[in-house]
Amino acid sequence: MAAQQSGGMNMWQADVTALLAAFADGSTTPLQAMETTLHRIDTINPALNAFTARNDHALSEAAAATTRWQAGTPAGLLDGIPLIIKDNLVTKGMPAAWGNAYLASQIAQHDEAPVARLRDAGAIFLGKGNTPEFAIEGYTDNLTFGVTRNPFDPALTPGGSSGGVVAAVAAGLAFAGIGTDGGGSIRRPAGYTGLFGLKPGIGRVRRSGGLPQVLLDFEVVGPIARSARDLALIDRVLSGNADPPATWDRLKILAIETLADAPCDPTIRAAFAATCDRLSELGHHVAQKPMPLELDQLNALWTDIGAIGLAAYLNDHPNVRESANPKYLKIAETGAGKSAADLYRVLDLVFKLRNDSASLFQQYDAILMPTAAANPWPAAEPFPASIAGQSVGPRGHAIYTGWINAAGLPAVAFPAPSDGLPIGMQLVGPMGSEPALIAWSESCAKGFTWPKIAGGITDG
Repeated sequence: MAAQQSGGMNMWQADVTALLAAFADGSTTPLQAMETTLHRIDTINPALNAFTARNDHALSEAAAATTRWQAGTPAGLLDGIPLIIKDNLVTKGMPAAWGNAYLASQIAQHDEAPVARLRDAGAIFLGKGNTPEFAIEGYTDNLTFGVTRNPFDPALTPGGSSGGVVAAVAAGLAFAGIGTDGGGSIRRPAGYTGLFGLKPGIGRVRRSGGLPQVLLDFEVVGPIARSARDLALIDRVLSGNADPPATWDRLKILAIETLADAPCDPTIRAAFAATCDRLSELGHHVAQKPMPLELDQLNALWTDIGAIGLAAYLNDHPNVRESANPKYLKIAETGAGKSAADLYRVLDLVFKLRNDSASLFQQYDAILMPTAAANPWPAAEPFPASIAGQSVGPRGHAIYTGWINAAGLPAVAFPAPSDGLPIGMQLVGPMGSEPALIAWSESCAKGFTWPKIAGGITDG
């Protein structure tokens, strides 16, 4: 596998599971995989701007992993696998810049808990993936590192806030990546780049030793990968759970195409219909109905969480405040004007949503929704101004994801049928259903061949 996989597939197109099999049978080595990956980063990253920092020891770490594999003593489940880590996760030897100039100058001396689990499993961190400052927007640009672009069309955004990670994985600059999701920041970007992404339920991936979480525990850490089987493997490492294989039953699926009067792009609606057909063909009962949960009040107040958290963080970290983009200072100013009663009202709506969601899953096994209401838009613009001919605000494209974070539920994004740019769908399940959601997403996406790259940017 030094040059190609079987069937003519280039090494960089393999998923993590296939690469580990190649390490095990000796058809390639971690060092060869690393050399191929670093060459691609040097060649392609200038056009995409996925990375904010690089690991200077990646080659020597790959050489050490090669020695372990050749001795039959791999360090763990991910020994020698090149990963990219989102730049808001603390990783020893690199900054956790969070899109901020001051933080970009600070080198971490430790790994936060999820990163440490990956390192203990033998993963090699290629570098850090770009994110909007403070990871509270749905595209990827900042004053410190600039704009990240979509491998399928570099004029467009890969989404955010895990945009650097998905751009790298989709372009073959990493075999998988780790992101965070506080309102859709794994699922929407994965959908925009033809990838699988897991937003774990609250508490599945334990966190400590990281940056302050301005989105409280609504923000979770999860994997972004080229296959559902890779999600399962990396989730096992991140969560420490060796879950039994999910059983296949005929599911009751609530399929929600649109939310109230909010617009959704016609191509996304067509992909949603095709996904519903796919699920029906697999023998599942698909009920296409309106959203039964009340979301309007929570949606109107949801951005208060980030504004309040950012106000507190910047108040406590004046060096970060001094170098922050002025637009985030304005958001923090808004947050500082909120009261404890304002925060209570939001949390009270969250608790109600969690109770109502639990009741909903007594009727259905899973919920199917698009990951986003809009296709990718120009890379340097924070959001699309209109969808399907209707004017929308900053969260118009993100209507399908934030409520899931509020409810604390797990969800898996997967590729949907598309003749053009990638389109993502998501399956949402009750607490503890991550293994089942991953297995179901694999069947939903069957027949999708990764990578589907437009424009030739990742050829070679």
